Amino acid sequence: MSIGWTEILLILFIILILFGAKRLPDIGRSLGHSIREFRKALRHEEEDKTD
Repeated sequence: MSIGWTEILLILFIILILFGAKRLPDIGRSLGHSIREFRKALRHEEEDKTD
């Protein structure tokens, strides 16, 4: 079972209602920063294993 576009739009709409339009850019920025840090940590971990 996969998630369709209508379900994704519904989830995004609920998030918009819960957090408000003003906070969404901050949440997106924090999420992007967290993902970058996680990837950096994974790369660092892989480099340690190869050494």
